[in-house]
Amino acid sequence: MKVNSIVSHLLLSIMFFSLTALAQDMNPEAGKLFNEGNAKLKAGNYTGAVSDYDKALKIEKDYRILYQKGVSLKKAGKLEEAKHTLEETVKVKKDFEGGYNALGGVYFSMGDMNLAISNFEKVLELANNSKVKNAVKKNLALAYTKLGSAALADGNTDKGIENLKKAVSNNDYDAAYLALAKVYSEVGKWDEAIAAGENALKHRSSIGKGGPYYYIGVSYKNKGNNSKAKEMFNQAKLDATYKKLVEYELTLLN
Repeated sequence: MKVNSIVSHLLLSIMFFSLTALAQDMNPEAGKLFNEGNAKLKAGNYTGAVSDYDKALKIEKDYRILYQKGVSLKKAGKLEEAKHTLEETVKVKKDFEGGYNALGGVYFSMGDMNLAISNFEKVLELANNSKVKNAVKKNLALAYTKLGSAALADGNTDKGIENLKKAVSNNDYDAAYLALAKVYSEVGKWDEAIAAGENALKHRSSIGKGGPYYYIGVSYKNKGNNSKAKEMFNQAKLDATYKKLVEYELTLLN
């Protein structure tokens, strides 16, 4: 599976806060509409939820109502509206990490990785909870992997490597390590390619084994260690995606 494909199918919709209970400090009528909207959001009725939140916001402009409205709009696929609503959320409450995380997820879905990263980093700045920080670091790894893959596709190898290294510095993301193994093998950095491939295998969760073994094998071949290269290629051959490439490489070693 290609790195871009892997990243595009991963979800960033981590909700750190449960805002579904009526807040004691919220206007009672606004709170009633807020709860009704939350029930519709939970049931998948995003249009109905937004309608209730809009009615509540006419009574009280509370960041929790804005946040839930933004989440509903995102789930409905209305990304531009979700973006504006979540931007308003963090204007109303500048230290609300859940708002920045959701906004980062919207920017990610819109393909703006730089603004996604900016918002995810704001969450890290505000958060005290280690679980929240680790979750956001995973989001950052996804965004940096997308940036790195885009740079490599544009022929900017140095920028691609820089962003992929930022990805794995935030989280041991197997697809980022695989992309590093590939690009390092292409530019002749054999030891770096081997290390990246080994990390891809060590932290493997979304990729097959064939890619890492293949690029490790290529690197050992170019280092002159044919026996180790054969060992790696024989492992890679078990993956149908790399079988033909590996069979060709093995003919060169025989």
